[in-house]
Amino acid sequence: MSTLILALIAGAVVGLALGALGGGGSVLAVPALIYLLGFTPAAATTASLLIVTATSATALYAHSRTGHVRWRAGAAFAAAGILPAALAGTAAARLPQAVLTVAFAAIAALAAARMLRPATATATATATATATATEAIGPRVHPGKAAGTGAGLGALTGLLGVGGGFLAVPALITVLAFEMQAAVGTSLLVITVNSLASLATRSGAAVTLDWSVVGPFAGAATLGAWDGKRLAGKVSGPRLQQVFAIALLAVAAFMLADALK
Repeated sequence: MSTLILALIAGAVVGLALGALGGGGSVLAVPALIYLLGFTPAAATTASLLIVTATSATALYAHSRTGHVRWRAGAAFAAAGILPAALAGTAAARLPQAVLTVAFAAIAALAAARMLRPATATATATATATATATEAIGPRVHPGKAAGTGAGLGALTGLLGVGGGFLAVPALITVLAFEMQAAVGTSLLVITVNSLASLATRSGAAVTLDWSVVGPFAGAATLGAWDGKRLAGKVSGPRLQQVFAIALLAVAAFMLADALK
């Protein structure tokens, strides 16, 4: 199969995941770039940031049209991650490639574990109660937790080239008391800001990107994000997360075995 076809298929899958789940697609972008398209880990994380920025901005626009983005709270949450994202992006260029691969595999496994947690009646009741409380008195914001979580997500984005949406969504629900739809939409704002901050520090790094691959990958991911938004309205969230999580666990195991052999 040609490199162009592989880039288009991988990009479409990344876009679908990001548009449907509000995160997680970038966790597939890096291993796809490394193992399918021959990028080094350093080049893959930089290319992933470019792809994630374009895709999350597109998905953000789609979610904003339905009123599922809380701009003020999301901007404040994202602002806490700007400096950590920039600093981590600088540090990533100096780390051994094996370290980046192992760290990425660990994060991918963590993302899969979170997604495999069963969506029980308790979780549904909690979400309903949160939505009711939000409508009645507004979300209770814990500034320290919000700043700390935002900073951690920013550092993760800068270091590993992932948007951190798989962590941003539950963080927005638990820390800022967002309902699910608002958390998914607002997480895309956080991802976009963090990715741009990390890219700014990597612009001068000596990493050569193959634009004949990155361009089609990003284009397919951007189009896939629109389809992912529509898919989210037709397929249950828990089912989407389970399928994605199983694939992600396989990717994490493969990357870890490859790094340690």
